[in-house]
Amino acid sequence: MASSRLVAPELAAIKVHGMTRESFLLRSTLAGAAAYGTLSATGLVTRALADSSSVDVDILNFALTLEFLETEFYTLAADQVKGLSDDESKLTEELRDNEAEHVDALTATIKQLGGKPVAKPEFDFGGAFGSRATYLKTANTLEDTGVSAYNGAAPMIKSGEVLGAAGGIVQVEARHAALIRLIRNKPPAPAAFDKASDMDAVLKAVQPFIKA
Repeated sequence: MASSRLVAPELAAIKVHGMTRESFLLRSTLAGAAAYGTLSATGLVTRALADSSSVDVDILNFALTLEFLETEFYTLAADQVKGLSDDESKLTEELRDNEAEHVDALTATIKQLGGKPVAKPEFDFGGAFGSRATYLKTANTLEDTGVSAYNGAAPMIKSGEVLGAAGGIVQVEARHAALIRLIRNKPPAPAAFDKASDMDAVLKAVQPFIKA
């Protein structure tokens, strides 16, 4: 079974309710990362968005859904995670505020393009806040997945201005990932390049975790 191959089961435990197309893709990306490793989501995102009729808006709405998730994740973590140091608490609040600014920027950009921003889904993070270690591990995986998702979608963006804006966000997300890794005594840049798995393999792996 696919669940036996999990390397990041904390992501498979995250539930996304209110399954718009974007949140379905987000759920698939998270489950794909859980099954194959945090840097393997790129291929899924790129191919899933490739045949969109309004590529830029779809990509931005997908990114917005991801930023909604990360904003709520850090908002809840700031209130619920016990045992964080002062520096870790401050970092959690800083990440929360960064993600909230990303939400505002993406929402404004989608409207400027004449699109409709996706509604915020409901999220259930399972036991992610049960301990400092679990929180940081989940944060690490989410940030790595976010970077991979942006990188995977970037080649499909048509507007140079939108690509530049997305590039500004992904650089910050990469810094988030590096900071979380350093706190966990992990290498901040473990690979020179993101890797992608075959789409069929990823989709097969994520099916058990998609909550329709």
